[in-house]
Amino acid sequence: MKVLLVEDDPTMRSTLQRALASRGLQVATCGDGLGAVAAWRASGPDVVVLDLSLPGLDGLQVLEQARGQALATPVLILTARGTVGDRVIGLNAGADDYLPKPFDLDELLARLHALARRGGGAVGGPSGSQRLGGLRHERESGAFYVRDEVLELTPREAALLQALMARPGHAVSKERLFELVFPGESDVQYEAIEVVVYRLRKKLAHTGTVLMTLRGLGYLLKDA
Repeated sequence: MKVLLVEDDPTMRSTLQRALASRGLQVATCGDGLGAVAAWRASGPDVVVLDLSLPGLDGLQVLEQARGQALATPVLILTARGTVGDRVIGLNAGADDYLPKPFDLDELLARLHALARRGGGAVGGPSGSQRLGGLRHERESGAFYVRDEVLELTPREAALLQALMARPGHAVSKERLFELVFPGESDVQYEAIEVVVYRLRKKLAHTGTVLMTLRGLGYLLKDA
């Protein structure tokens, strides 16, 4: 199993790296939030262990950026913040599991193995592709396929679908989608995102996936 450990405390980082490596895991490390997404892409991990308190960008910002860029690797949040509120925020931001410090190494290993097994399934894995229903997204090329045929999309439709497919079954807010689909375009009306959603929904009609509108929450993509 390949693990990316994003932890700013050098002692904790080196201790965990040695401990996990002694159990047969390949461990890449990163010590700050600014370089975390680049390290994520470069290392191609099966699981990411992500601390919340990071310099530059905090863990939630790193997670939001990664999910927005269709990095679907399972994420375990590892943090000294142990309140229920922090846990809910992390999971809603796209994390898959949560382990507060201090923790038992055997429990961490068990959770990592469980996440790696989950990550190798329908929603992305070491192959570099994501699948949902009859839809497949090749992360390296950025192309979407329906039963091995290319799904013709405009750049804005592709950006919207990529953001939704990064978090299948989870609502993505209209505000966040607008930022990803119309980056830096201050002259575009906010309602324009609804037009892109409408057009994309028609193209997904026979793909085995459904684009749903959740009032007050945003949009989500799920298996039909």
